[in-house]
Formats: sequence, C-alpha cells, structure tokens
Amino acid sequence: MYPAREDSPIATRLPKQRILSPSMADYKNTLNLPRTDFPMKANLAEREPLRLRHWEAIDLYRRMRAVGEGRPKFILHDGPPYANGSIHLGHAVNKVLKDIIVKAKTLSGYDAPYVPGWDCHGLPIELQVEKEVGKPGGKVTPRQFRDACRRYAAKQVATQSRDFQRLGVLGDWVTPYLTMDFRVEADILRSLGRIIAAGHVHAGFKPVHWCADCRSALAEAEVEYQDRTSPAIDVRFSVVDEAAFLARFQGGTEAQEGGSLAVVIWTTTPWTLPANQAVALHPDLDYVVALTNSHDGPERIVVAEALLDQVMARYGREHYTVLARTTGAALEGLPLRHPFYAREVPIILGEHVTIDAGTGAVHTAPGHGQEDYAVGLRYGLPVHNPVGGHGRFLPDTEIFAGEPVFEANAHVLAVLHERGMLLHNETIRHSYPHCWRHKTPILFRATPQWFIGMEQGGLRRQALSAIQQVSWHPDWGEARIVGMVDNRPDWCISRQRTWGVPLALFVHKSTGALHSRTQELIEEVAQRIEKEGVDAWFELDPTELLGAEAEDYHKLHDTLDVWFDSGVTHAAVLERREGLTVPADLYLEGSDQHRGWFQSSLLTGVAMRGEAPYRGVLTHGFTVDEQGRKMAKSLGNVVDPQQVVGSLGADILRLWVASTDYRGEMSISNEVLKRMADSYRRIRNTARFLLANLSDFDPRRDLLPVSEMLSLDRWIVERAFQLQDEVRVAYDSYQFHLIYQKVHNFCAVDLGAQYLDIIKDRQYTTQAASRPRRSAQSAVYHIAEALARWLAPILSFTADEIWHYLPGDRPDSVFLTTWYPRPVSFHKTTDAGLDLTGWEQVFAVREAVAKALEGLRTAGAIGSSLDAEVMLWCEGEIRETLHRLGDELRFVFITSAATLAPAMERPADALEAGTGLWLKAMPSPHPKCGRCWHHRIDVGAHASHPELCGRCVTNIEGPGEERRHA
Repeated sequence: MYPAREDSPIATRLPKQRILSPSMADYKNTLNLPRTDFPMKANLAEREPLRLRHWEAIDLYRRMRAVGEGRPKFILHDGPPYANGSIHLGHAVNKVLKDIIVKAKTLSGYDAPYVPGWDCHGLPIELQVEKEVGKPGGKVTPRQFRDACRRYAAKQVATQSRDFQRLGVLGDWVTPYLTMDFRVEADILRSLGRIIAAGHVHAGFKPVHWCADCRSALAEAEVEYQDRTSPAIDVRFSVVDEAAFLARFQGGTEAQEGGSLAVVIWTTTPWTLPANQAVALHPDLDYVVALTNSHDGPERIVVAEALLDQVMARYGREHYTVLARTTGAALEGLPLRHPFYAREVPIILGEHVTIDAGTGAVHTAPGHGQEDYAVGLRYGLPVHNPVGGHGRFLPDTEIFAGEPVFEANAHVLAVLHERGMLLHNETIRHSYPHCWRHKTPILFRATPQWFIGMEQGGLRRQALSAIQQVSWHPDWGEARIVGMVDNRPDWCISRQRTWGVPLALFVHKSTGALHSRTQELIEEVAQRIEKEGVDAWFELDPTELLGAEAEDYHKLHDTLDVWFDSGVTHAAVLERREGLTVPADLYLEGSDQHRGWFQSSLLTGVAMRGEAPYRGVLTHGFTVDEQGRKMAKSLGNVVDPQQVVGSLGADILRLWVASTDYRGEMSISNEVLKRMADSYRRIRNTARFLLANLSDFDPRRDLLPVSEMLSLDRWIVERAFQLQDEVRVAYDSYQFHLIYQKVHNFCAVDLGAQYLDIIKDRQYTTQAASRPRRSAQSAVYHIAEALARWLAPILSFTADEIWHYLPGDRPDSVFLTTWYPRPVSFHKTTDAGLDLTGWEQVFAVREAVAKALEGLRTAGAIGSSLDAEVMLWCEGEIRETLHRLGDELRFVFITSAATLAPAMERPADALEAGTGLWLKAMPSPHPKCGRCWHHRIDVGAHASHPELCGRCVTNIEGPGEERRHA
C-alpha cells in the first residue's frame, strides 16, 4: 500500500511503514499525505458540551428561525412531559425522535420551529410539596402551598431542560411553554369556556375512577391494570312473589315447590353490595329454574341456561333438574330481596350482561360502575354511593359504617353467610384497575363531578369521524384509538385538588345551572389569571363579579384534570404563539398516549373546532432490555440516559434511537450501546478520511464540473446522491432505522471497501493540482458535504463538527442549510467511461480478485495486494467492460498489474470466478517502487531516480500521469 500518517483514519488498515532511507524519506515528501485536525478519537462526552456552548453563543435556534422565515411550515407540537423528577430513557427516546424529525424537516426546506413544553399542575407535584411544607390549610395556606408547587415545578423544568439540551435537542429552551404560565393558565380556562359554549359540558353525580390515596377522581389515562386477588362470590337474591315470578316461566307450575327460590348473582367486588339497586339480566338469554340440594335441603336457583353446568360444577352439585325456563325479557320488573338490607330491588335488562363468566345475572350498583350507571339511568335507579373519599363506608352505612371498603369484603361475606345468602365463595386472580401513582386498587365511586359528554352534542361521533382524517404511524394506531373513543365513558374533567387551573364556574345554588353570563365571566376571570395566576380565582370574592347575585351562586373550588390542561395546548399554545399553527402537522408520543394526550387533544380539538388538532400522529414503543424485560431497578437493567451521555456521548444514544425500529419495543443494554459505538467509529473514521483528503482543496478554485471528473468519481457521486434520495424518503416517512442502515453500509462498503481504497494511490501519488487528484477531491468534497447533512438530524454533534472542518465558505452550522444540491447527474459517457451498471460489473470482478489475493496472502506468498499481479480471461460484455479501463484496471484491483486475455487462452490452473470469467493471481516478479510501492518492470530505469517506477518519475519531475477512469 502507501505510507500514511499514524494518526490518519486509514493507518490501522495499512501495513506498518518501513524505515526509509534518506532518499526514500525525500520521496515521502512528494506524496500528498492526508492531513486534518478533525480528531480520530471522538471524546464525545467532553467535546459535545463545547459544541452546545457554541450553539448558544451563535444563538443557533433563533438563527434557524430567521433562515426559515417565509418557508412552508412544519409544526411538531410537543406533548408536555410532567415536571417531576429526572428524565428517564423514555423521555430521551421521545425528545430525540422529535429532534430528528424537526431537523430533517428544516434540511428539507421547511420552517420547523420546536417549542418544548411541560405539564406543571396536578397531584404528583402536590404530593412532593406536601412532604416539604405539609398539606394546604395546615402549616401553610392554600396560596403558600400553590406558590411552593410553582417553585417546585420550575426547578424540575430547569433540570429536565438542561438534560434535554444535553441530548442535542434544538428548540426554544429560552421561552418554552409551561401549563403554569399565567397566560397559558388563562387560555386553558378560555378553552373550557369554548367547550361549554359548544354544549359539551355537564355536571353529574356519576361513578368515576377514584383513588382513596389521591382523594380525587382519576382520568382514564391515570388508571393502569394489574393482577389482583379478589373474592369471587355467588349470592342469592330471594324472589319476593314466587307465584308471580314463576308465572313468567314455561313449566312454572311444575316449579312451585322445592325449597327457597332465588336469582343468583356473581361478583368479585363484595364491598359494592351495600349499594345494590337491581339485578340485571340479558333480555335475549334463556334462564332456567334449577332444582338442586344444598346443605340445608332442596333449593331452586335461577341462572342463565348456558352457564348452568358450569355453575353447578363450581358449587360441586352433581345432581340438578331443570324445572322451567324463560327469557330474561320475561322477568323484567319483578322484585327481589336485597341479600342483607330490608329493601326490594327490581330485575332489569341490560345488553352488557354476558355468559363469559358468572351466572348470567349481574348485581347492579349505579353508584359504583359505569355500565351500572348507564343502565340505571334508563330505569331511574338511585345512584347511591355509601363510600367516602377516604375509601371508607360513610358513618350512616348500615352494618359497615366506617370500614375501609376492601377490608370490608370479609365482613360482607360473613354477613351473607350468616343470613344464608352466600351460595359459593372462592378467590380468583384477575386484572383490576389501579392508580398509576400509588399502585393501589381504585374504587368506582359516584361523586358530584363535571364531565365532557361523549354523546352530548355528538362528540363521540364527530371524534370518530375526525380520526379518519388523520395519518397514523404505525397504521394500527388508528384502530387502537377508535376502540378507545368508541367505548370510553364521559370524560370527568373536575378534580378535588389545590394545585391546578380552576374550574372557574358559578353554579346556581337551587337549580344547579351555570350562570347565564358564564362566557363573559370566564373571560373576566381569564384576564385576571393572566396577571395573577390561578390564585386570582381561588381568592376571588364572588361579589366582585356577581354583585348582589353572589348570594344565589356557588363558586366552584375544583381544579381541571391535568389531561385537560395538556389536551388544550393546541389552543393555549398553537393558536396563541407566534410562528405556530393549528392543526399541527405531527404529534409524537409513546403508545400509551392513545388513551392519554392523543385522545384528550382529539376530544377537545373536535369539541372546540370540529376537527383533530393534528394531521399526523406517530407512536413509539417502550424501552426494554436485550431479553425483552421491562426496565426496573430491582432487575438491575435500567439504562440511565445521563450516564450514557456522560460516558459515551449523546450522539451514541441518538444513534441507538435512530437505529432501532421504534414502532415496537426498543431493546437497549450496555452491549447494544457498545455495538452502536463501534458503528459510530466507522462513520466517524469515514468522515475523517474524507476531510483528511481535502486539506489543500479550495472548492472555489479546485472543484471540477462533474463532466470533467474521472469515471469512478462520477460513479461514487451518483451513488451518493441516489443514497441521498433514499435518505430523504426515509426521513419523510419516519423510518430512521433505514437511514442508519443505508448510511452505515455506504460508509463501510461503497466508500470504505471500494471507492476510498481505490483512490488512495491517485490521491497520494499524482501531482497535487492534477486533474486525477482534483477529480477525486471533488467527489470527496461532494460526498462530505452531503454526508454532514445526512448525519445532522441523528448525529447532530458530530455532523456539526464535520461541518466546521469542511473547506469553503459556509454558514456557522449545518443546521442553517438544506440538503446538499445534486451536482449534474451521472450519465452514460461517450469517452469510453463506464456507466453505473458497468461499475457494478467491475466491482463484482474486484471481489473475485480479492478472494484470490487473500489465498496468496494466507499462503505467505504476498504481503499486501500490491505485491501481486492478476491475469483475467473472459469474453463478451464483461471483457468489453474491463477492457475499457485499460491499464487503470490494476488501480481498481490495487495490484501492480492486471492483464486481460481471451477466455479460450486460459490455462488449466485458472480459477473460475463467475460466468465467462477466469483468473489467476501471482506474486509480482518485478522490483518495488520506493514511492508508490507498486512492483513495476521499469523500477530503476531512470538513473536519477533508481528506486522509482516511471509513473512516479513523471509525477515528480514530468507533466504528471493521466487518468481517465480510476
């Protein structure tokens, strides 16, 4: 090969330099050896913060906005992370994906602002502040408590912001949006007013998800399902009037005798039985009266016929007889006795009753379940809730007063057993809703709350229609959110908290109606909140706004659900902030947000404007370890993004994000990151080699038109810009893992294993300003310019570092430019050069030659490939292609000679290397040139340079060699 600086990116791939004689040392000075200050060792952990300071010094984000002024807009709206705790790997994935998209869109010629945001209200912050200052109303006033919450949230925002910026995420970090900003708080309230005006808000006493630890209603997205062991019981509800009851059955007269008669229900929540108001049957199911024997003698039980055998097996009853049967519809309205209270409850009908489990008869407590509530409305059942906010039965609850509800299960079972109403009892393991904060089981509890109605004003129908107008990535996201919207209950938007945007409404004490001037009053309160924050409402004397009317109205003290806060940022941020627009082009969050932010934004957007607030939604999966396990400290498999950045650098983490198909689970471990670091080094070393060969290149002076470049150089430029087209498509379709694969492969194969290997001879040995060398440098320059841009959205620090080492005038950052414009396209030449297909044929032959050379090297016959010569015998198209290269074929193979001959002249020991191709490699018998290391017959032919070949003498003293192809 050729001498190389020991610190050059190719040094590790070259044989060790021999000690040169004085004359040979002089020849070394005639070589164009690569030079660059671009470091081989990245030292990202130390170097990246310096680049961050540079970006800050040049005010990069503001300059990007100035450069983008007047371009088409692309708005990616940031879903606000919660301002509590350090960022984790999921945060890092989310922010890096957003940053990749925004930067790629900027390179594509869009004005793509990125305004980061934070969700700042709500219970988690309250809980943290309670630990520090106590509960509001105790040692601190509510206002002091809210002030402490605001300070705490601001501190968390500052910490998270610093960590996000360290990841290389560019955005408006100076003025992000915060839901606790006074103006944003005011606009959240204004959004509520708009939804009220559209007729979607109502008050109601309905069952909601309730956490006794939070002492508050929970949003759908705040509920997670975990396995729980519960009692599963079968309970008798005795028939009040047996004659009237049996008269509804076919064969009812034969069922007049046989012991007690009861409809049997099955439930896994015994604690809800005190609130029972009915028993529901399915109208179309068949029900039977079955005679069986219990420990106390014969009894008659009523269950769904389809479940009869299963039920009797559960009770351990082998002998039973069907006495009569009827449909559920025939039993509607008949009274049953509550199993332990002195009241009668009716049989009602409901489509929600199934035969998946149980008995086909469902205990109904409208105060404790959404389906129970819905069916209860049709029948006018009382919505009775005997459970307080602390999770205990209220003091006036008969039998169970004051007991914690889950602990009361055992007492309920004891009472049922004592009264002979407990038919069967077992425990089961099943999925049960839990509070996502406290990890404790939740209650279904009817409370006075405010709701956005799903049917009211046709919101559900409109939302389902709006979903169809959105582009979902991956496409399964559409079916997922459709299922959730189609089945979700009304949205409870009220919370019983201290720290949040107030539900700033006045409600008439007698009628419960909102004030007739509600819209006007909301605006007056919003204007005050803009100046003073949410305390403007909580400390407001109603007479200031209502005058004498204040005595007739109740001022609400609830706060809005934090999912409402973030859900209306399309109005509070996108509508209000200069440079942003609604609908956004893209929302991007984790897959859990189909039930969270994607849905809350959809519902409020449709309620306010009749359309979704986004044109596209992109979803990413969750992070797991290499074994697919969820990350947990107890497993020791947690990967801390701060530690990765502090040791390997942010670009390694960013490369992992881009290389992973984020649509599913994203696997990471120290071993995965090590592989990413290896891939990064390949890309970095390629960039360093490109830069090192541009050390004396001035594009204004030395850049050749494509038409004047050598054939091989035109080939690599065209190949690079084919790749750029593929890269741009992949960025536009959010398939970042394809970009990683394609660019890495280009660096490793097209450049590293092919093009750059071949041009080293030309770069080092030809005259510095010669056409052969400037042609290669022109190609290298085009590739380096393009490569810096391809890498910029992903390897942001490295790409900008490359940018600053590129020759020629340029903006202060790669992020202030667009994709590199394609030079004049490669085309079939008329000068005996090769087209793209021709070069593909040549490289296929080159691969066969390399295998033969490796055989010689393994046998010890040669050291480097330049110690060898190769002969090829071929015919037809392949011979024609290789023949075009003439003597330059040896430069493609990196051998000292390459000879073509007709296939019919091949010797018997020639190796078949493909259809119509045979070859033979052998050590060169000629002396070695001390400058280019080629073995040539003319070494020593020039008396003044006895150690050189004729080509090198021409390059040192003569006009320089000519090259046409390689």
